[in-house]
Amino acid sequence: MSIGPVAPDLAELRRRTSAKWRTYPDDVLPLFVAEMDYPLAPVVAEAMIATVAASDLGYAGDAGGAATAFAGFADRRWGWAPDPADVSLTTDVSVVIVEALRAGIAPGDGVIVMPPIYPPFFELVPEAGGRVVEVPLSVDDAGWRLDLDGIRAALAAGARAVLLCHPHNPLGLVHPRSELARLAELAAEYDALVISDEIHAPLVHPGVDFVPFLDISDAAREVGVAAHSASKAFNIAGAKCALTVVAGDRMRALVARQPEEVRFRTSILGRAATEAAFSGGDDWLDATLSVIGANLDLLTELIDTRLPGVRAHRPSASYLAWLDFRATGLGDNPGLAILEQGRVALHHGPAFGVQGNGFARLNVACAPDVLTEAVDRIATVLPGS
Repeated sequence: MSIGPVAPDLAELRRRTSAKWRTYPDDVLPLFVAEMDYPLAPVVAEAMIATVAASDLGYAGDAGGAATAFAGFADRRWGWAPDPADVSLTTDVSVVIVEALRAGIAPGDGVIVMPPIYPPFFELVPEAGGRVVEVPLSVDDAGWRLDLDGIRAALAAGARAVLLCHPHNPLGLVHPRSELARLAELAAEYDALVISDEIHAPLVHPGVDFVPFLDISDAAREVGVAAHSASKAFNIAGAKCALTVVAGDRMRALVARQPEEVRFRTSILGRAATEAAFSGGDDWLDATLSVIGANLDLLTELIDTRLPGVRAHRPSASYLAWLDFRATGLGDNPGLAILEQGRVALHHGPAFGVQGNGFARLNVACAPDVLTEAVDRIATVLPGS
């Protein structure tokens, strides 16, 4: 195994044209969007280059080898062996969610979301014709968890679907098997749909037990649609490929109701990259997770020594840290002052729901010196510094 990817210097990174590097001026350190600074896994880059060299840039049409590659990856990483025949491709995880909801609910139906949550969830539900029903995560001194009583009440009141984020963004929270099993039972009891966004699942940290929703129980397989992608773990969001995965007859029928165009939207470059990532990217991913772990260690040390009053929630998956600034006096949206005065772009906490007031999300998938510089800049913004 290699020692892990090394991020290019800032001058090279600023030549990239993605939103991470074009949203803010060059004096801002961009640690907001979930995009890594590391070079692509060689196996992924080679697959994309080979596809271009072969002039193979037509319509993807079907899943090709990506479905089988994903099934093998899921078996190796999580002990789950989905049937490749139950895997279909589309553009991205947002499309998986919207199209599953369109096929599974009626206009105006309630869809449960659990803030603090990935901000697009608030937009994807109405895009699909649904109505957002907020059931915030429960939180106490032990951390965050699903509010199963709240979910039951919302389902009893008429909500028809649950939009689950597993692992949960922005917390990097991996939901335990027992809670997922109960969620599946509730959905079955109320004849509801569960869409499980598992885009961060390949980024579960060493030693953490991740159980895919569709591997929980027969009930989960009959109510669940899972959304997967190599995009976050292998940094290929712009390649546009995601996987709709089902495992029960009811959900197979739901996918069959979707327009054929849903699958034709897949990028053939993304399909090639996805197949390569899931079939041959394990060593690169393991090395990357090691680098991410080291950066999370560094962030913890830096916050402890340089950011008095700030608390960091360490994720169990992903490269995103949820920072609590509520004791610092920076108000409901500390990211504003940090951007304006410190020239560091974080993802603003209130975008994740009112439960994000006083928080901000920071991306650690960068060079250690960039992370250190970012914390030093944030330190200058804290009152009394």
